[in-house]
Amino acid sequence: MSHTEADLVQLLHTGPFHLALRTALAVRGLPLQRVQHHLAHRGIKVGVTSLSYWQQGARRPQRPESLKAVRALEEVLQLPGNSLLRLLTEDSAARQEVERPAARSYRSLVEASGSVEELLAELESPADGGLHTVGHHERVRIGAARELVGRESQHVVRAHRDGVDRYLAIHHGDPGCDPSRVAVRAVENCRTGRVRWHAGTGVLIAELIFDVRLRAGDTYLFSYGFEDGTAGPSGEYVRGFSFAGGQYVLQVRFDEAALPVRCRRFAQASAGAPRGGRAELTLSGRHRTVHLVEQGVRPGILGIDWDWT
Repeated sequence: MSHTEADLVQLLHTGPFHLALRTALAVRGLPLQRVQHHLAHRGIKVGVTSLSYWQQGARRPQRPESLKAVRALEEVLQLPGNSLLRLLTEDSAARQEVERPAARSYRSLVEASGSVEELLAELESPADGGLHTVGHHERVRIGAARELVGRESQHVVRAHRDGVDRYLAIHHGDPGCDPSRVAVRAVENCRTGRVRWHAGTGVLIAELIFDVRLRAGDTYLFSYGFEDGTAGPSGEYVRGFSFAGGQYVLQVRFDEAALPVRCRRFAQASAGAPRGGRAELTLSGRHRTVHLVEQGVRPGILGIDWDWT
């Protein structure tokens, strides 16, 4: 599999660490023995075996001398400063990549976390889902009764281990949502597997099974959606991100019979932090939509809220 400079730039942005390192070595055309030689000239001793393990994802540099070697690798491979070190701290490769639940407020996300964990355990979800997000375009529809009618997602992921063939999508409706009546739609390049829900918190988890098994480094595009419409009026759409990721686009479309008087985007560093990054959003007259674009997602919260009166 050949790698390009564009692949390297993307992986330095989204990770995981071992794929970014492997791609940098391939793009620069440096064998591990040559890299070891460059490091030795900088007074850093690292075995070829260790370098091989790092690029395979079998081991991660953690000790101070190993982190010093990673900093030197950025110089040897002509990479931006801290680009590899950042991936070690923000890397999602060792964590499960599931869609964070969307809801009326982030408080309800926190309150529902126990239900999510319970449902994931019921689905025997592995500790590492093997995927991280490269890009996610989400479309939310608000109905004539000001309710969350549904949402659709076009998702691009990259596998960081072999054999990955599914994704777990989580839907968290607004207060009053009846998850037993929420429909799951597998739209493109996937099919619906097991579906589980928790009535008390309005949480539903759907297993989306891919058409192929992915190998480490493969990207995959798939689309899916949730049809809701079972809850009361909605005042915001929020998404929490536990790890760094790729591009995120959120679009909210309103029914012509229920148009908000004001829309804003916002960001939060954590659930208890004040909302910042506020910006007024202009509702398009013809399509009745507003949107936000985040080129490089960081851990935290993003959302759009609106006023009805």
